[in-house]
Amino acid sequence: MDDIILASNVSRSFGNVQALKGLDLAVRRGEFLVILGPNGAGKTTLIKILSTLSRPSGGSVMIDGMDATTDAVQIRQMIGVLSHDSYLYNDLTAEENLRFFGKMYGLADDVLERRIDELLEKVELFHRAGDRVGTLSRGMKQRLSIARALIHNPSILLLDEPYTGLDQHAAQTFEKVLLELDPSKTTRVMISHNIERSLRSCDRVVIMVRGKVVYDSPRSDIGSVEELKETYIALVDGERDA
Repeated sequence: MDDIILASNVSRSFGNVQALKGLDLAVRRGEFLVILGPNGAGKTTLIKILSTLSRPSGGSVMIDGMDATTDAVQIRQMIGVLSHDSYLYNDLTAEENLRFFGKMYGLADDVLERRIDELLEKVELFHRAGDRVGTLSRGMKQRLSIARALIHNPSILLLDEPYTGLDQHAAQTFEKVLLELDPSKTTRVMISHNIERSLRSCDRVVIMVRGKVVYDSPRSDIGSVEELKETYIALVDGERDA
């Protein structure tokens, strides 16, 4: 598999604070990568750079052979983002929200309508299609956000703590949709604090601490959740001591 994401010597500073410090990361096409790390490790900053919402202070980021700085418009067409913010409009209905985003991505009307029905069915919100988003629960909004992120069949799905605030049902629905994605068509990069859930689904684990990658392993080389937890704690504590 070739690399669809390639970050080389990436740095990002906010005043005197250096969020990323010469970070190198390659993600293979079709891979499901999970990024773990404590608060302040630079994980969200990295996701924002990969999604072209932020620019690196130094280094380079290539997305499917395109430069994330100069080719941001083209790159955004192939990326879906799911984060703490739902990016939904409360005054629009569930289907109106999906229709709005689908048109923004240039989907043809007939394709879009089929896609809306298909995704609402997948996230178990077909029965709430005509309800305003403002009337939906937090879990329902997050499930609708999944549909929003997938409406244009993105080649890359970037997930920033997607399980935050989800009830058990919403979390199970999300995990089912995520695992049903065809790896030949979708590369997934997920930030998470949940080691158990991460190991159930991923192909590879990266740990970030203080703006850099300190651990990188395929899932097949990780024996158990307990083993990864011990490694995580040792690396985080070691970096903090340093």
